[in-house]
Amino acid sequence: MSDPRTNCLKTVLQLTSQLMLAVGILVWLNGVYLLIKYGENSRFFSESYMTLTVLVIVTSAALLLVTGCLGSWVSLKDSICLQGLFVYLLVVVFCVKSTASALAYFHSVTLDTEMAPFSGVFENYTGSSEDSNSRSVDAMQEELKCCGVKNYTDWLETTWFNKSGGLRFPYSCCNVTFPTCNGTVYQPWQIYTQGCQEELSKVIQFALKMDMWSSLLVYVVEIGLFVMVKQLMRTNRSTRYQVLEKN
Repeated sequence: MSDPRTNCLKTVLQLTSQLMLAVGILVWLNGVYLLIKYGENSRFFSESYMTLTVLVIVTSAALLLVTGCLGSWVSLKDSICLQGLFVYLLVVVFCVKSTASALAYFHSVTLDTEMAPFSGVFENYTGSSEDSNSRSVDAMQEELKCCGVKNYTDWLETTWFNKSGGLRFPYSCCNVTFPTCNGTVYQPWQIYTQGCQEELSKVIQFALKMDMWSSLLVYVVEIGLFVMVKQLMRTNRSTRYQVLEKN
């Protein structure tokens, strides 16, 4: 007859493993989001190890998913080998997630430095749809609903603004709530006023901090899983000893 305490322990292990699966999905989505945003705006960053950070985050997510699935399986099997493998994976997940969190923290405090090329990209704006630099600037201003580096007045100092006659801002600065906006300097209330550097920084910082906060949840879940599986391993050993003694 099954031990009620053991059955209860397995049920809790199953539920906690499902929670780890959910956290793994969250971390994976956050990693993909960070990869997309960084990829779209990579020209606004100096050479950094952000790609490595994203790779480590996604790897940690994959390990979380595998460990969560294995935890669910362990809760259904009385296998000391599977339980030992599960404990090993918990240690690996802890190490990889800690590395991802450390890298995310590093980038969060050095982000302003890594965004040093920002002003230069705007200065090289030509307004041509054939210029990849200009397309990136326009795409970011439209997506993030921003204009200029610090604010819209930064365009007044650019080469493009002076060459264009100093009469209008790029059309991508136009606030979508004003369909008649043509970027003219005489109607500044029709364009976005916030700067793009701050808006992009918020997006990247959000993803980095999400990874750091998820690490705390992972650690708590891992501690619970480790305690439960160790208890199951003791129970399995005790049961085997009892069977051997009877024989």
